[in-house]
Amino acid sequence: MSQNTVPQWVADLEHPPQPRPKNSSIPDPPGFPSQAVSGKKQSKGPAAAPARKPPTAAETDTLKLKKAWEVALAPVKNLPMTAIMMYMSGNSLQIFSIMMVFMAFKNPIMGILATNQAFERFESDGNRGKMLQVKLAYVAMQIVALALGVWKVNAMGLLPTTTSDWLAWEAQRDPIEHAVVAL
Repeated sequence: MSQNTVPQWVADLEHPPQPRPKNSSIPDPPGFPSQAVSGKKQSKGPAAAPARKPPTAAETDTLKLKKAWEVALAPVKNLPMTAIMMYMSGNSLQIFSIMMVFMAFKNPIMGILATNQAFERFESDGNRGKMLQVKLAYVAMQIVALALGVWKVNAMGLLPTTTSDWLAWEAQRDPIEHAVVAL
């Protein structure tokens, strides 16, 4: 190969081959108008595609409300995996189960505290009343996630739910009778 010859791929980049004529038996995909209309080429600028009308305020509010509901129901989507992880970690006090319990309490509490920040991008003047319902649903879902953490703590035996857990605060009973040892 001599030094003056150029590889074929370089020649193709410098002088691309002519496009083949379109086979008219294959229809264009939806949303892609054909290049040749009645023998003339369309301009490839923004005017070639039909202009889309901007959404109305009601349509925008509806879309924002749908997205807000997706955010509100997201904590429930994580519950099955969290429950399985908690079940599999066991009920003994180990670093993994302690970390699972910590995360089970931390995430819902932080979610409840950041409720307004989670939904401020979806809120507008037209949907304020409906956003209150979404926020309440979000808080309810976070409480359900928190209840899962309480279940795990109870399963680990860390909640004081039995009488023996409260013996320090029980009053000692005064005996009605006394027994004397006979000699």
